[in-house]
Amino acid sequence: MARQSILIKGGTIVNRGERRVGDLLIEDGFITRVEDSLNVRADREINAEGCYVLPGVIDDQVHFREPGLTHKATIGSEARAAVAGGTTSFMEMPNTKPAALTQLLLDEKYRIGGATSVANYSFYMGASNDNLDEALRTDPEQVCGLKIFMGSSTGNMLVDSERTLDALFSRIPLLIATHCEDEATIRHNAAEAREKYGVEIPVREHPNIRSAAGCLKSSSLAVELATRHNARLHILHISTADEVGLFRNDIPLEQKRITAEVCVHHLTFNADDYARLGNRIKCNPAIKEEHHRAALLPALLDDHFDVVATDHAPHTAAEKAQADYFKAPGGLPLVQHSLDLMMRLEQQGKISLERVVEKMCHAPAICFQVDRRGFLDEGMWADVVIYDPQTEWTVRPENILYHVGWSPLEGMNFRGRVRETIVSGQLAYADGRVNDTVRGERLAFRR
Repeated sequence: MARQSILIKGGTIVNRGERRVGDLLIEDGFITRVEDSLNVRADREINAEGCYVLPGVIDDQVHFREPGLTHKATIGSEARAAVAGGTTSFMEMPNTKPAALTQLLLDEKYRIGGATSVANYSFYMGASNDNLDEALRTDPEQVCGLKIFMGSSTGNMLVDSERTLDALFSRIPLLIATHCEDEATIRHNAAEAREKYGVEIPVREHPNIRSAAGCLKSSSLAVELATRHNARLHILHISTADEVGLFRNDIPLEQKRITAEVCVHHLTFNADDYARLGNRIKCNPAIKEEHHRAALLPALLDDHFDVVATDHAPHTAAEKAQADYFKAPGGLPLVQHSLDLMMRLEQQGKISLERVVEKMCHAPAICFQVDRRGFLDEGMWADVVIYDPQTEWTVRPENILYHVGWSPLEGMNFRGRVRETIVSGQLAYADGRVNDTVRGERLAFRR
């Protein structure tokens, strides 16, 4: 089906560290002209005066739970939430049920994405202790990366064999994304907590069980393996001040072989918030003490950390409410609100709008070498967000699109909101409604 042409008029276009008031023309799915003023006809014209025109957010870490865990979420449901929040492209994790540990299972996720996702999509191949041959068959130009759980989390995908890790880092040609928490450290801390509290361990103990020391030990191992084998490593959801020094900020992002991600919840919450929110902010790696949270944004701004993402990981309210610490799962639903949280920091003067765009749009495209996305350049795919900086609103159950229907942000007030989202040249979200006829494109990668 032919895409409509769209002319965006008079918005403040934010791209490559600069702002300009101008017009942007979209034809056949691509940005074809960006100029101060365009006098052309289009199938649809959008007045963006007083609004920011931004590249679509690329979220490099989400869990959309399909197949097998669809009582929590589906690819289709969470993609709808994503576009409502300005995320036009996502990269989804393999710890579904069954886990994406074979090419056949990975292809099935791509089939579901193509049939149901309003956003652009990619899916990680999963690693286990015994699927090296399958992992080596992954096409680097068609798949965002290989995910290795170097610490256990939702799903049984822990890779703890030194021989397997060495083989993966030495032989895998595509980007390796790691969840880094040392399993032995977690088990030791959990045993001590169980001895003290039984199964009803208070959630405030979570950052002590999944400790900063455990994060640093595992991240250091990943960096050592990547350095030894010259592997392309991307460490996900850094949560501690201790890990900042593992990453370089003295070379351009394009030259880095080892990169790091920080997530919006680790920038937003600290350990004091467990008293108010309890298991709603239980996640892996844990939200930690304030001195850790306070170190993350400066490390993002000075380029030790490269990318902002969500680690969107929904569970039902009933699952999160379980009193047994070991049964209450870790993870927060966040993909609908990540841009809002970063714009909140921008309004507080803690980060510039240009840097928000850099870390949420440009940098993921560079890190993953995403083909023709992440920028508002002529010739790029038209993934565009029109953001009204004046609208005031509050997160409430009735405006939450997550399948699970709740958010740890409920009651939080925001100034500024996504007004329209364009995905691959198609108007996917407008006037508070998702266009369910839109289908995103499979992401491609330049290797």
